Amino acid sequence: MKKEPILVIMAAGMGSRYGGIKQIDPIGANGEIIIDYSLYDARRDRLKKVVFIIREEIKNDFMEVIGNRAEKYFDCAYAMQDLNDIPEGFTVPEGRSKPWGTGHAIYAARHLIDAPFAVINADDFYGAAAFAAMAEFLRAGHGPGRHAMVGYALGNTLTDHGAVSRGVCTVDGQDRLTSVTERKRVVKTPNGPAFTEDGETFTPLAADSPVSMNFWGFQPDVLPLFREAFSRFLAQLPPDRADTAECLIPHLTDQLIQEGRGTVTVLRTAAQWYGVTYREDLPGVCAAIEAMKNAGQYPRRLWAGD
Repeated sequence: MKKEPILVIMAAGMGSRYGGIKQIDPIGANGEIIIDYSLYDARRDRLKKVVFIIREEIKNDFMEVIGNRAEKYFDCAYAMQDLNDIPEGFTVPEGRSKPWGTGHAIYAARHLIDAPFAVINADDFYGAAAFAAMAEFLRAGHGPGRHAMVGYALGNTLTDHGAVSRGVCTVDGQDRLTSVTERKRVVKTPNGPAFTEDGETFTPLAADSPVSMNFWGFQPDVLPLFREAFSRFLAQLPPDRADTAECLIPHLTDQLIQEGRGTVTVLRTAAQWYGVTYREDLPGVCAAIEAMKNAGQYPRRLWAGD
């Protein structure tokens, strides 16, 4: 019997910019935060199981703000992303306190995933169309090694308030990902998107370039490959970056592709991505959500009775 897809939500960093989960600003008139809209879209696409990746120290607040409500609508499980949870044979470098990154987040949830699964960030708004496309892909019965990524147009992911990091993708004629290049400082300019490495010289980027916003879809056979790649990351950890280097999903996926161990179909979307990278982004996100409600894309109250 084919197993239903799982939604994996990376939430270990929730509240880190706000001093705690309870301090996260609502973006909906009834107090909804961004993760509420992702859960609502997932429920529309009949995704019934959700795995939340969190940290032990935020568990109580997470349950109060999100988990207790989500459990009314989903089969929920919780994975703790712990710095010390690494493959056998490795140790945490002295002085390391920074988490290992999104690749490690998936590693932390390895025991809870036994079906095709989607992965998202907790604090990004992806939109209904993205969830529908990913749910369709994961239910299509693709065999091992057939993965997917929602590809947003770069110009639809930028902020007016500063630089952002973006995984800029190259895609072949079959809409399959061939590589991901991480650009650390991408900005809007009067002539369109551009990136800089020194803050002075800017290199243009096409506004319609597909970018990864960490909305991935994987078959469960990717888990041992990610464990292997994470082990390789730890083995090659540069001494001068042992306390800061991160193992990221785009890096692991890029390795998988280059080694010929899987393919990633890019599910292109013309939708606008929303997130609060800077505090100044918040009013625009709130206005966009209100406009979607006015257009009937979301109800006035997401969770009836709450």
